Amino acid sequence: MFIVIVYYIIFAITLVYGIYFLATGIVGLLKKPRKINKDVHNDNFFAILIPARNEEKVIGNLVDSLKNENYPQGKYKIYVIVNNCTDHTKEIALEHGAEVLECNKKTKTKGDVLKFAFQELKDEKRIDAYLIFDADNVIHPDFLKNMNIYLENGYRVAEGYRDAKNPSDNWLSGSYSLFYLFQNIFFNKARMGLNGSASINGTGFMIKKSLIDEEGFNTYTLTEDVEFTGQCALKNEPIAFVEDAITYDEYPCRFNMSWKQRKRWSAGIMQCRKLYSWKLLKNYFKTGNIASLDMSLIYWGPIMQLLGFLGLITLLIFRMCGIHLNDVFSYFFAWGWLYFIITYVVSIIVEVIMLRYKKKNPQDVISGLLLFLLFIFTWIPINAICLIKKHTKWEEISHDRNVKIDEIVR
Repeated sequence: MFIVIVYYIIFAITLVYGIYFLATGIVGLLKKPRKINKDVHNDNFFAILIPARNEEKVIGNLVDSLKNENYPQGKYKIYVIVNNCTDHTKEIALEHGAEVLECNKKTKTKGDVLKFAFQELKDEKRIDAYLIFDADNVIHPDFLKNMNIYLENGYRVAEGYRDAKNPSDNWLSGSYSLFYLFQNIFFNKARMGLNGSASINGTGFMIKKSLIDEEGFNTYTLTEDVEFTGQCALKNEPIAFVEDAITYDEYPCRFNMSWKQRKRWSAGIMQCRKLYSWKLLKNYFKTGNIASLDMSLIYWGPIMQLLGFLGLITLLIFRMCGIHLNDVFSYFFAWGWLYFIITYVVSIIVEVIMLRYKKKNPQDVISGLLLFLLFIFTWIPINAICLIKKHTKWEEISHDRNVKIDEIVR
């Protein structure tokens, strides 16, 4: 039957896709990464860039955490980029000791705001590298010190460890925390073991100024982070993962905010797929650079999730019609509810293992543990909407979780 052939094609594509990331994640974690010399004696000058649109409730805590870094005070400067604000973000940033760059021009994305800041600071000769944070973050006291080590070891781009400042708020913030835990460990850390590249995760990343001066910052999509990661892969520019440089991020607690945020992510990744996926694949076959293959496949992620869901629906139809298949997945699926119960339990066990690996208490994210699969499942309609309807509008995500760094790091 034609529909059976179609099912097996979908099954093969999604199976290979999943096995690739599972296998490379495990192998990468088992391998030793490139040795980093931590005995460095040069303190580079960092320009810290914080794009902010109506962030009066949280900007003060971020600036305060940065001013208390275990790094020479004269070797970094904090710039809050006030992006068409209608609240008191500017006044609060100045009050806490940051310098303000006012961006009053029309901007469509965060990438536009960063481009504005890079242009404003291009003649500042003392700047060695930029650090970019979101306004809702607070930063570990050793962040700059650890980023400086990797800069001194020759990396021009690096991503830190993205952690949560509010993992216990509810099931959504807990699920986000688990999502980034997997990305940090199974992708970013694993890629260091494979001599590949980490992925920029939107905040807590470093770019050497000379790279911006040479190449510019030319992003066009709603997801400037994964787009810039793809651009680095095309140029064979490695991105380091600095596990000890920790950013504590605020995750949404309201489903409408989460929906809006993840819709932007999915739409941006689909934009990246159209712009870069085939170029990256071509670069992989030309150079063997695993980062190009990684990013090409990541840009297909939303499509793969939809294909996987389509395969699941097809199996349900087959079961209702009495059509029996011979692949392993169909065999387990025939167990009915037992299959779903086992999948659910195994997923929780894996999540607990990962939390213990990072010395975190699973009880802090208990609702996230229980509902993480629901969080992933709700991405399916988001991806479907973004595939059908073009979405190019940046929408503001409100932040109001007032957490100081000393409430997290004691």
